[in-house]
Amino acid sequence: MAYDTVISVITEMSDTTIATALPAVPSPSHPVHSLRIIIPGGEGHLGRLLARRFSDSGHSVTTFTRSPRRTGHPKPWKTLHWDGCQLGPWTESLEDADVLINLAGRSVDCRYNSRNRDEILRSRVESTAVLGDAIQGLRHPPRLWLNASTATIYRHTYERAMDEATGELGGNEPDAPSPWQFSIDVARQWEHSFFGSHTHQTRKIAMRAAMVMSTEPGGIFSIMLRLVRMGLGGAWGTGRQYMSWIHEADFFRAVEFLIQHEEISGAVNLAAPNPLPNSQFMSVLRDAWGIRFGLPSQEWMLAVGAFFLRTEKELLLKSRRVVPAILQRHGFDFSFPGWSGAAQDLVQRWRQQASVANADEFNSKHLGGDK
Repeated sequence: MAYDTVISVITEMSDTTIATALPAVPSPSHPVHSLRIIIPGGEGHLGRLLARRFSDSGHSVTTFTRSPRRTGHPKPWKTLHWDGCQLGPWTESLEDADVLINLAGRSVDCRYNSRNRDEILRSRVESTAVLGDAIQGLRHPPRLWLNASTATIYRHTYERAMDEATGELGGNEPDAPSPWQFSIDVARQWEHSFFGSHTHQTRKIAMRAAMVMSTEPGGIFSIMLRLVRMGLGGAWGTGRQYMSWIHEADFFRAVEFLIQHEEISGAVNLAAPNPLPNSQFMSVLRDAWGIRFGLPSQEWMLAVGAFFLRTEKELLLKSRRVVPAILQRHGFDFSFPGWSGAAQDLVQRWRQQASVANADEFNSKHLGGDK
């Protein structure tokens, strides 16, 4: 069915484990000052993206994970086990750390039944609270704590952009479906747990991130591109809903920027400055791939597909029109401010990666793995 591919998405609140390769971003091979960076939830999609890039830049990185996994490829960073809710030996690694980047949280790509709702909320609020408790007990706590949040905290809107100063938080829309209300409740409690902890020696930033566009399999970009390649890359529902997004290279650069700019604190939107309605967003992606037509997915199709695939259509139909006022006011220069350039870059790299993967598969089958 067309909708079975549409629904299974990775959104800005997800924590799915995917090995991520970033496009080249200029950075010194040996930074002027090597940082100790701790990343709870660092074995998920965004965590691995940051861990790899910071490690490649010469920083010392340690990730926390609830489920350590053995891989055939050694990682250039250290991984510690934690349960995300109780103090443990992992707290020692926070002493004298420079930066804490908390990305822990269960994926929201699921049906919002009572069990999943509880896990989604608790995995975020409890992990944030226990990190606050750990910091309070340190003699030399991290100088900066970046905590994941989400752009979905803002209300559903078509007519105006939402920045950090004037954006309206969601939760009071009279016609919003209950799953939309739940996501906003999670975001609010998440940030309340974060800003409510007493960590006076530590600068704190809540990263209200939009969808991070990456070429890795299973990510939202790869799913969208698959639809385009199959001729199904038309609008989702009415196509009016705004898509807030950020290129993976700019996501890393924005995090790096926040670390460097000590005058910034509070909630910060991590999103490209030019969100687009879904119909235009998909049209630009079709142009980047080189195909003119794409069948749309009607709302009833999305609803049926969401039910059978155990996810929520909110992930596709809520209008997120978020802009990065704080980043821009402090001089952050986006490498990919517009979706057209970002889509072209992502499509080009996807094709390159697919070509390498096909070559590896051929070598494995016909040459016994020799290259």
